[in-house]
Amino acid sequence: MTSLVPRLWSELSEWFEQDSLLRGTNPIRLEDHMTDTEYTIRAELPGLDPEKDVQISVSDGVLAIRAERREEKQTRYRSEFRYGSFERSVRLPSNADEQGARAKYDKGILEITVPLKAQPEPRRIQINTV
Repeated sequence: MTSLVPRLWSELSEWFEQDSLLRGTNPIRLEDHMTDTEYTIRAELPGLDPEKDVQISVSDGVLAIRAERREEKQTRYRSEFRYGSFERSVRLPSNADEQGARAKYDKGILEITVPLKAQPEPRRIQINTV
């Protein structure tokens, strides 16, 4: 029974992913990594022009990536086209410095780095007894 649950979850996840792809809501694949000083997000966006097709915004602790693909190929006897919009939002850590966020795009990978501020030590509150 315990080995059935992970397999079932995996198959269910694949089904939902395929279903969303069929409906046209293509998720942007992400990976993230956090150190003591920065939070890094890498997004897979192959074949896009980052200056024209990709927008990144950050507001109220949420980083949003939006992309749109418009591709047309035409030969003498046939034409093909692919259109699609992609969007993905990520909640940033509470100590993220939104103003210091920077992004770069290389070989289909968008990398966004957000510096992290030092977190203050928790303040201990004295308990008074009556």
